[in-house]
Amino acid sequence: MIWSVAVPLAACALLGAFWGRALALPLLPLVAAALIGAVIAGVHHAEVVAARVGEPFGTLILALAVTIIEVSLIVALMVAGGASANALVRDTVFATVMIICNGVVGLCLLLGAMRHRVLAFRVEGTTPSLAVLATLATLTLVLPTFTSTTPGPTLSVAQLVFVGVVSLVLYAVFVFVQTVRHRDHFLPVDIPEEEPGHSRPTPALTAASLLLLLLALVAVVGLAKLLAPAIETAVQAAGVPHGVVGIAIALLVLMPETGAAVRAALRNHMQSSFNLALGSALATIGLTVPAVAIAALALDLSLQLGLPAKEIALLALTLLVSTMTVSGGRATVFQGAVHLVLFAVFLFLAVVP
Repeated sequence: MIWSVAVPLAACALLGAFWGRALALPLLPLVAAALIGAVIAGVHHAEVVAARVGEPFGTLILALAVTIIEVSLIVALMVAGGASANALVRDTVFATVMIICNGVVGLCLLLGAMRHRVLAFRVEGTTPSLAVLATLATLTLVLPTFTSTTPGPTLSVAQLVFVGVVSLVLYAVFVFVQTVRHRDHFLPVDIPEEEPGHSRPTPALTAASLLLLLLALVAVVGLAKLLAPAIETAVQAAGVPHGVVGIAIALLVLMPETGAAVRAALRNHMQSSFNLALGSALATIGLTVPAVAIAALALDLSLQLGLPAKEIALLALTLLVSTMTVSGGRATVFQGAVHLVLFAVFLFLAVVP
């Protein structure tokens, strides 16, 4: 598609033209549009590469691309916001988990079940994913609220390094199980790996998409740095909770991947939808938190990781309901409706705390 080639090139051209310069007010909408376009184009090209390598490696590539984009946005805004943005990584990671486990999963279950009545997926693939997600979410978002080495919902340097290493190790084990040891547990139910009528991209197209994906990621990182001061100023002027910024980042980077998950559910590939959704949530915690932690230590930035009581309750309820959803290997519109109601509660309380 022409737009998927033109957008990364145009975004890189804008980045080169305005790098190192303060953006004038009339240029902000143009640069913001280029950033959003680069995110969408980047995930599109990640999907092309993913289609070439097949499941479940494809969903892993998508998750890694989304993580790179998310880390660049978080670090850029943290540097621009200073002390007022030290909870941004917590807000973004929490928002990602809530959006994926309730919004994306709920939408996939609702739309998929409306077309196919009952959706089937592999318990042996979804349950371990959720177990890893619950563990990582508790280690990074809940325990810092209750540690006593440092005041407030923070971790000491030793604790932060330990949590980062444990997160990476646990995510690496999950990737090994998903792609090597028990790869068959993450394949769609009763559907062959190569479906008739769905041809794989050619090697030339895959190589071009890989190059354009790299260009899109460079553009996202650079444009995010250019826009960060303007975004921080707008948040302060609007007087909205800083948690809304984390939700905006999560919604932006997950928007294209949500479309891929919904399309899989509509084709009765609910296992692929779960791979995309839960894989992104795991990558967000398992990769984003250690990456941001390294950046924070290098740049001497403070991180607030622990969630307040209200958010901990919402996280616990989400993990409980998600466990019930995946435990049977089958789901209907009812489970989708429950998850979407939880998503609506999360959004409402974020704006009206």
